[in-house]
Amino acid sequence: MGTVEGAPRIEPSADVDARAVIGAGTAVWHLAQVREDAVVGADCVIGRGAYVGPGVRIGDRVKLQNHALVYEPAVVEDGVFVGPAAVLTNDRYPRAVTPDGRPKGQDDWRADGVTLRRGCSIGGRAVLVAGVTVGRWALVAAGAVVHRDVPDFALVAGVPARRIGWVGRGGEPLREAGDGHWQCPRTGERYREADGVLRPL
Repeated sequence: MGTVEGAPRIEPSADVDARAVIGAGTAVWHLAQVREDAVVGADCVIGRGAYVGPGVRIGDRVKLQNHALVYEPAVVEDGVFVGPAAVLTNDRYPRAVTPDGRPKGQDDWRADGVTLRRGCSIGGRAVLVAGVTVGRWALVAAGAVVHRDVPDFALVAGVPARRIGWVGRGGEPLREAGDGHWQCPRTGERYREADGVLRPL
């Protein structure tokens, strides 16, 4: 198994392919699987039973909770949280067989990965449909089904997921402060909303 500098912690029951790269300080827990050519950054936690597909790219300080499924060719940037049993899918039009009844093979479909931008969080059992991007510091509620892109700092929930508010870098819903301004109750950070886009001040 390749490593970045230092020795990651790999539990004996985990299945980490020899062609995967695991960063320093990363822990891969019981029964997790990291497939060939995946790259996992430093100081990550890959929880029990989690799956990281071939060629998936995971940044530093990422937490994949137990049984999270990250299918290729997903890209997960630094500081992302993926809750328990969340699924990042990769096939927009899934079928087990071709129209003539043959089992579908690698050449019969195109994998379309999910992208999770820096600092975003995905709630437990959420499902992200192939090809969507979740913006920086956004929050996807538990059980949501995300079928379209999520803006930076957006709080989305439901089936299908819809924006129900904004969140700050602290993770808590922002409070309206008037005149298009929002404030984080935890950090005091202020943000401004214009044309459906939220930016820190």
